[in-house]
Amino acid sequence: MSKIKVLIVEDSAFMRKLISEFLNEDSRIEITGIARNGKDAIRKIKQYQPDVVTMDIEMPVMNGLCALKQIMAECPVPVIMLSSSTSAGAENTLSAMENGAFDFIAKPSGMISLDLHKIKSDLIEKIVAASKTNIQNLRKSTDDVEKRVLTCNEYREKVLVRKMVPEQSLWEKEGKKIIVIGTSTGGPRALQEVLTRIPKNIESPIIIVQHMPPGFTKSLAKRLNSLCEIEVKEAEDGEIIKNGTAYIAPGGFHLKMKKIGTSLAAVLEQSEQRNGHRPSVDVLFESAGELQDYAKIAVIMTGMGSDGAKGLVSMNENGMVKAIAESQQTSIVFGMPKAAISTNLIDSVENVENIAKAIVSYC
Repeated sequence: MSKIKVLIVEDSAFMRKLISEFLNEDSRIEITGIARNGKDAIRKIKQYQPDVVTMDIEMPVMNGLCALKQIMAECPVPVIMLSSSTSAGAENTLSAMENGAFDFIAKPSGMISLDLHKIKSDLIEKIVAASKTNIQNLRKSTDDVEKRVLTCNEYREKVLVRKMVPEQSLWEKEGKKIIVIGTSTGGPRALQEVLTRIPKNIESPIIIVQHMPPGFTKSLAKRLNSLCEIEVKEAEDGEIIKNGTAYIAPGGFHLKMKKIGTSLAAVLEQSEQRNGHRPSVDVLFESAGELQDYAKIAVIMTGMGSDGAKGLVSMNENGMVKAIAESQQTSIVFGMPKAAISTNLIDSVENVENIAKAIVSYC
């Protein structure tokens, strides 16, 4: 089996050395070259044709964002960004994801970190996954997708006509519903595709787990809120959950829900990681399953691993659920949707641009 060829793009000699040492310890990976800035990276990508690139964002001559745009236009390859967890770093990281980056690694202690070994396994896992991704999915820009937001009734008229009547008759159209979404690698762009197509008059709340470390989810929520008809925000502990609002679990916290009288409230807690993640999709789905007087619409989109599959099983054991998985065709990584599909509890498999229609068809 051929090794994964990796180009390291980093202006810091210390960081280059540290990343090289980490990657050299994995027999599946071969370092094919080193670049010191974005301009050097573009030249060496064309020269060495690596399978994956790791790239810092802040570099002299040409920074990572400018380089990424040129790479995806001229010599597309999966790129994993290395980012600081500052507010500016989070904004730059989201811009990188929007412009085609495969994923990112958060540097644990700023620009030059002596404890970068904390992210070693995460970095290697993402390099391996990136080497298998469909580069065409990364090149698709959400900017040129026509934004189309319809009313709930219009969606029903357009979507329900292609649904099987027996299936629809089993689903209670009236009554309270909650929408829960789980995603990971490739999730920010997938969430933009879905949430910008959700009508503002939707009569359900949307609760989201996007695998991200602390410091990034607030910027993600702010960016999505500026693009969507519905409100999008980072969830706060104890706040009342409202229809027509999407709540994103903060990095580093599991997000659950609890009944307060006739209302629902968000609960943030820091119990142990699940599936290597906090927030975890399984934790969110299990919490939704405990809400006996709500029907649930569950969505699992692009991401590595299997987070969400066990939670989906638990949810189905505790009430009525309609489940949607993103298709392999549009997933950046098909791990989480594939695991969900393997439970045989998925009602429909949809390309990402059709997921909002599927959601609203059940509301």
